[in-house]
Amino acid sequence: MRRQTISRKHTEVELFPFLSILACTIGTLILLIIVLTTQAMNQQEVTIVAKAEEGGVNRSKSPRYIECRDDGVVLHPSEEFIPRANLNDPNSPLQKLIQQVKANKDKEYLIVALRPDGIDIFNQIRDLVEGEGIDIGYEPVDFNWKLTIKE
Repeated sequence: MRRQTISRKHTEVELFPFLSILACTIGTLILLIIVLTTQAMNQQEVTIVAKAEEGGVNRSKSPRYIECRDDGVVLHPSEEFIPRANLNDPNSPLQKLIQQVKANKDKEYLIVALRPDGIDIFNQIRDLVEGEGIDIGYEPVDFNWKLTIKE
C-alpha cells in the first residue's frame, strides 16, 4: 500500500488588491486636495466688508475710507477717483475730504485700504493726513479684492 503524503498547502494572503485599492484612494485624495487648494488660491474676487466697530476703541469716531492705488486714490463709499496728478490740488475731493475730517477730527478718522502697488501714494496721503493731526489707520488689500464699504 502506498502511503499517501499529505502536502500542506501553505495558504498565502494576497495583499496586492488591498494595496492597489489603498494606493488609488490615496491618489484620489491627493488629487482632491490639489484641486481644492488651486481653487482657493485662484479666487478672483474677495469682498471685504468694513464698517464702524460697535465695541472698539474708536467707538466714538466714525471712519472715512480711502483706497490707494498706483494711479491714484478712490474715495469710498462714493467710489470717486482722484488721479495721482491731482492729489495736491486744493480743490480736489481728497483735499475737501481731509479738510472735513480735520474739522471733525474728534468724531472722524481715516482708514486707508492699501493696494500692493499704491505704497507711494499711501506715503503721500499719510504725510498729508498726519500733517493735519488726523488719526489714520490702514489695511493692506490684494489686487483682486473688491472693497465693499457699509455706512
